[in-house]
Amino acid sequence: MATDVLVINHTRDVVARMLSEGFVLHHVAGADLAADVLPPLPPGIRAILTGVPPVPVTDHLMAVLPELEIIANFGAGYDAVDAAAAARRGIMVTHTPGVLNEEVADLAIGLLLSTVRRIPQAWDFARSGHWGSHEFPLSPSLQGRRVGLLGLGGIGRAIARRCEGFGVEIDYHTRRAVPDVPYRHVPDLLEFARGIDVLVASVPGGAATRGLIGEAVLDALGPDGVLINIGRGSVVDEAALIRVLDRGGLLAAGLDVLADEPRIPEGLRDRDNVVILPHVGGATVANRDRIGVLQARNILSWFAGRGPVTPVPETPVRG
Repeated sequence: MATDVLVINHTRDVVARMLSEGFVLHHVAGADLAADVLPPLPPGIRAILTGVPPVPVTDHLMAVLPELEIIANFGAGYDAVDAAAAARRGIMVTHTPGVLNEEVADLAIGLLLSTVRRIPQAWDFARSGHWGSHEFPLSPSLQGRRVGLLGLGGIGRAIARRCEGFGVEIDYHTRRAVPDVPYRHVPDLLEFARGIDVLVASVPGGAATRGLIGEAVLDALGPDGVLINIGRGSVVDEAALIRVLDRGGLLAAGLDVLADEPRIPEGLRDRDNVVILPHVGGATVANRDRIGVLQARNILSWFAGRGPVTPVPETPVRG
């Protein structure tokens, strides 16, 4: 008997190829699942594959799929999946950690340079015809700054390695010190912010980090401080960020993620000292395929009786 799999939004062709034997993929638009009343869904669904863009996988959705065994999330961050509800229902949740570290770290450095050296603004200046009539304003410099990494997981370490090449000093803030790294650990968040010039956030979303970068942290960075966020938009209190920018309390911000994507708050949209990207940290062809392969491997391994490859902590493998 073929296994019925619900695919939310789009998935990669490589996933369909890997699951071409023994599985039937049923596609549903995420917008339909976000409605108050769920659309008719095929009976006997035993697996969910999330796709792009992410859509909440709620307890309500799980409740109408009584045969559901596993939710294979597309991406390392899985805050769109109610993992606690899945755990209560005995449903396995998997994600794809580590796959996108290098791509996101590359993008973080690009966003950092774009923000500090004002590269998008310089391009706007050049193409608007002002080049030649007067000089583009001098930009700040990355040199001589101390970079602070909020989070030192796989992505944070990859960013740190790249920052070393710029000759900058590096601090990091985590709940516990990470062994075998040459960077300075600062356990107090406000002390951490006071001692750095650039804050790069690469922590996951969720209740534990919601609003972690608030007004006090931004004020501690100071008027020459720069904020870069490539983690989750919910980590930054955007209203506080707007207030601090309004009063000149922060030099600049570079954001690849927002709290309510794709909505850009009006207070951030047209600022000359803010660079916003449309959540493209891991959005390369090669990386999306790598994520899809790991996602499909979790499904194949699960239904072959070998268990998940990369379960989330809320739904651990039990012996």
